[in-house]
Amino acid sequence: MGYGKWIGGIWGFTSGGALGALAGFILGAAYDMIVNRLSTSENNHREDSYDSYSESQTTYSDSANRSRNNFLFVLMVLSAHVMKADGKVMHSEMECMRRFLRMNFGGHAVAEGEAIIRKLFERRKQIGEYEWEHTIDECCSEISVTMSEEVRLQLMHYLVELAKADGSLPNVELNCLHRLAERLHLSADIVNQMTGLGGNTLDDAYKVLGISSTATDDEVKRAFRKMALKHHPDKVATLGEDVRKAAEQKFKDINAAKDIIYKARGL
Repeated sequence: MGYGKWIGGIWGFTSGGALGALAGFILGAAYDMIVNRLSTSENNHREDSYDSYSESQTTYSDSANRSRNNFLFVLMVLSAHVMKADGKVMHSEMECMRRFLRMNFGGHAVAEGEAIIRKLFERRKQIGEYEWEHTIDECCSEISVTMSEEVRLQLMHYLVELAKADGSLPNVELNCLHRLAERLHLSADIVNQMTGLGGNTLDDAYKVLGISSTATDDEVKRAFRKMALKHHPDKVATLGEDVRKAAEQKFKDINAAKDIIYKARGL
């Protein structure tokens, strides 16, 4: 995969706004690399590269691919934010991001994806923390308008998993996630619910459904139905098969939490 595909991936946000500004910053770096590659290639190789670039633009022109690409770009922007929440980037976090890039774009995309993440880190350093936080505020406002709640929930799920990559979730990262959820106009409880996913205790199960152990059986059932409706994999099917599979795993974890509670209550 060449930088042409990354350009296709973030092209949807170049029309303006904070996301457009970040996309433009990265596009400039990507364009420079394309020019350098082309200038050192043979003529026939240049033509092949140009054809590949043009093809990537065509491939990413339909609405479904734009939605997927926009989701992926937004995820990278917010991932760069979460990864630096504690002032340092852990190896485990970068490895989590590498796995994500490999899963979505293939092994050959990892180095180029890392370059984009590092460009976002560079941009954060250039503009300073105050301006970066303002940029993230604006990005989240744009995301809230352009993406459905179900897509934003899947986005938060990825970010929570990224923050948990090193096996811990310090307060500074937890606060960052809560702040992002608020900025994305999601429930204040969503981060706590998602941190319980994959757990196998009764406390984890209640946490996932966002209820207490004193909830009535009817309240448990309503909470599960609400979660199942919001997090159903079909709601994010247009974002690609790999994203849908991640949503399926999340849906299984929600069902598992329900089963733990039902078993404990004899339902």
